[in-house]
Amino acid sequence: MAELLAPAGNPEKLIIAATYGADAVYFGVTKFSLRSFAGNFTVDDAASGLEYLHRQGKKGYVTLNIYPYSGEYDELVKTARELEECKADAFIVSDMGVLHELKKSGIRTPLHISTQANTVSYQTVNAYHDLGAKRVNLARELSFDRIVEISEKRKKGAEIEVFIHGAVCFSFSGRCAISDWLTGRKANRGECTHPCRWNYSVMEEKRPGVFINAGEDERGTYLFNPKELALFEYMRPLADAGIDSFKLEGRMKSIHYIASVTSLYKRVLSGENIEKAEILRLLNRIKNRGYSTGFMKGNITPDDYQIDGDGSNSEAEFLADITTEKKDGYTVAQIRNQTFAGETVEVLSPDGHTREYRLPDILTFSDGTKDTVANHSKFILLEDAFVPYSILRRVQK
Repeated sequence: MAELLAPAGNPEKLIIAATYGADAVYFGVTKFSLRSFAGNFTVDDAASGLEYLHRQGKKGYVTLNIYPYSGEYDELVKTARELEECKADAFIVSDMGVLHELKKSGIRTPLHISTQANTVSYQTVNAYHDLGAKRVNLARELSFDRIVEISEKRKKGAEIEVFIHGAVCFSFSGRCAISDWLTGRKANRGECTHPCRWNYSVMEEKRPGVFINAGEDERGTYLFNPKELALFEYMRPLADAGIDSFKLEGRMKSIHYIASVTSLYKRVLSGENIEKAEILRLLNRIKNRGYSTGFMKGNITPDDYQIDGDGSNSEAEFLADITTEKKDGYTVAQIRNQTFAGETVEVLSPDGHTREYRLPDILTFSDGTKDTVANHSKFILLEDAFVPYSILRRVQK
């Protein structure tokens, strides 16, 4: 069966990803990763995380997908050597120079080509394979038919990876696609109409008719904000076409996000028959901008990126997670957001299924005190049995 590859921004998220069904987890170290603010791992963290994954029969891939300047290569290769000693299962790279230098230095850890490398053809997949790469993550602007063609015409031994869920931007895979979306003229085919140079204004919904110039400050601009990718309907057909790995975006996302998305896509990949309405119910438990099928059908129409209305601010609030500890025979739950005694919550188990649970009328804390409210960072005791790492969340009715 194809691999499910989940993100981890820190060691805690690595455990959650593995527990909720990931076959492999990808993460970055403190340097040479394209997610500088994900928390990331020290080399010691990476060693511990990889050891944990291997005990579970799972793999760990480390991102070295920065485009480095000339003076950074020596340190990058040194870091790769340290991670190879930690038994990393693969390095994810984008830059041709990194691929070349790692191979030249004698690094034996398999190399995976990042989506940032913009691979849109089987010829490029085969070229990377000839240069020593084991796997290529395809560009996100490809249609289903083009992905299938690449899978059919790749060389023997070349693996294909596809992003299946997560946040995207108009510059898909590092290539601008604004022209595609606004005018139907493809920038990557020489037809760019340069809409990034047009003048824009924005209107805040509570101030109709008041147009504000879309400028930029030290934090950036916030104009182009597309719906998120959710290719659950394409997952099994792509698996049947021979795709080797399905990747979930989200190294900067919460453990609630990682648990929810990983467990759902594991169920889909395993062949479980889940109604579309149920899938969207579960996906809307986490924060999102609405969901899209991206470029899967080829040309973009409004129907292609509105598979779930206008977006959601999440229909659930992450309240607590079940620890692996027991105290005096009780289950211990770590509180993440303010929780009230007697309220009915939804429990998400690592197998991806949910159930309702009513909290006790009086909450008992791990230090023996009691109250009707539990705040962040507190630990409460529950009489009932739960699977470790299960998540408790408040659902908006």
